[in-house]
Amino acid sequence: MSVPILDGIRDVADRYDAYIVDVWGVLYDGGDSAFPGVVDCLERLKARGSRIVVLSNSPRRREIVQARLDSIKIDGHLYDHLVTSGEETHRHLLTRPDAWYRRLGSRAIDTGPARFSGLVDGTAFTLTTEIEGADLVLNTGPNTLDDKVEDYEAMMQAAARRGLPMICANPDLQVVMDGRLTVCAGGLAQRYAELGGDIRYHGKPHAEIYERCFELLDGVEPKRIAAIGDGLLTDIPGACKAGIDSLLVVAGLPSGELGIPSGARPDPGALNRLCESYREQPAAALTTLAW
Repeated sequence: MSVPILDGIRDVADRYDAYIVDVWGVLYDGGDSAFPGVVDCLERLKARGSRIVVLSNSPRRREIVQARLDSIKIDGHLYDHLVTSGEETHRHLLTRPDAWYRRLGSRAIDTGPARFSGLVDGTAFTLTTEIEGADLVLNTGPNTLDDKVEDYEAMMQAAARRGLPMICANPDLQVVMDGRLTVCAGGLAQRYAELGGDIRYHGKPHAEIYERCFELLDGVEPKRIAAIGDGLLTDIPGACKAGIDSLLVVAGLPSGELGIPSGARPDPGALNRLCESYREQPAAALTTLAW
């Protein structure tokens, strides 16, 4: 089945009452401004009464991501809620809502303290720099943009030998940053899983983050919700498992795999082959998030 390529989200706006919208690769790519057409599109959706949850796999707290969105003119009036995997990680560390969290010791070793911080603030958890003194691994991603998964091999081997559980605050395997692929927390977690590690994920494509979005969209039927994202490993399968439609934004990660400039309209056959290679079937594709 082919993936229809929309001229803009206006083509399907009557189908949906709410949207779960990705950040990186959809709203912007780490630059100093939102992608062209994004602000106008969100303005038009809000004018129609659409409800919007911005959902990011960032391991940062919500207020940090909100400040970044403000700086690129995606102001708070353009969406109803902002959910980040980092904020969800903090919420779970704070409340320990289930047996998995309640059994954790209190000392965490953070994989990326120089880049990400604040996830244990106000909780009963403290950070340690020594693996032998840790009760768990707080995986926020690599400590520098140049780090590779193999740079963490010794630490993860030691953690696996001790049976330390890992919290993964960003399931993304990698992201394009400043024109280069950079390892994310999901890449480290993938290796830790190969070592037999016990891992709790917060973020797409895992069900728990969508359950949180549905709580915030209380009253909207799932069939009237669409997830908008560029990740064929995160946004699209996560939406499918959650029982909602997905709209693939080609300007993000798919453009690199298709070998086209970001913002260019994809060849329909090439796009279909790409989706088939991931065994994913989005409801439709958008070149960019535009009205």
